[in-house]
This record gives sequence, C-alpha cells and structure tokens, in this order.
Amino acid sequence: MGINKIDLAALEQTLNYQFKDKNLLLQALTHTTFAYESQKENLNDNQRLEFLGDSILTMITADYLYKKHPECAEGELTHRRSLLVNRDNFAKKAKEVNLSQYLLLGKGEEKLGGRENSTNLSCALEAIIGAVYLDGGFEQAYKFVKLIII
Repeated sequence: MGINKIDLAALEQTLNYQFKDKNLLLQALTHTTFAYESQKENLNDNQRLEFLGDSILTMITADYLYKKHPECAEGELTHRRSLLVNRDNFAKKAKEVNLSQYLLLGKGEEKLGGRENSTNLSCALEAIIGAVYLDGGFEQAYKFVKLIII
C-alpha cells in the first residue's frame, strides 16, 4: 500500500483523534522496510516515535493504575501494568482498530505477512501514542491511551 492510498481521515475517526500534523501519523504507520524502499526523501520510519510512545505509555499506565488502585502495593501495580503494556495486548488493541490496513510496509515485509505480525502492530500503536503526544501534548496522549489501551 502506498502513502496516497491511506485514508487518514478514516483512521483518525477510528482512533478518535484528529492530527494537526498528518505527517506524524504517516510516520507512525511507516515500517522501516517501507522507508528504506521509498524513493521519497526524508521519509522517516516509526522507530523513534515508537521509543517515545513506549515511554509515554509506561508513564500514563503507571499514573492511571496508581490513582485507580490506591489499595494496591507496588508489586501488584507492576503486575497490572504488565498485563496492559505487552506485545500481545497491543497487537490485540491494534487489530481492534484495524491498524493493519494502514501500515506502510516494504514489499518483502508485505509478502511475509507483516500486516498481521504482532510486533509490527504493537510497534505502530506505540508510535501512534508518541505521535499523539507530539501533536497534541500529554493530556491528549493520556486520553488516547485511556480510550485505546486501558
């Protein structure tokens, strides 16, 4: 799938978040193989956004669980966070919002079934969290994580 064939408006509606900077959303959907194969200069993959999104997600889930479960000790909070923040849960959540149809994958990754690869799906979802944070700030990222992940 090429960049021009992605219906960003439909994805934004599904995610319940309207990006001011659509390039952030495109970057969040761009797998390293697509960026490498693309002839378009300055097309960045989603790895840096994934890094950012992972950190933000950890902070938001810790804050959410801390406030929601004042009766829980540190060990229980850590366990609950691990149930929310893991590749399997992320892949499931990504499938619920049909994220696979929006991924920008290289030809080889596409042939290998990359759209259903749980790593690709979870990484893209983390990248979207990072993109929402950069686009709308912490409050928007918090709302997004609560809506999609928690």
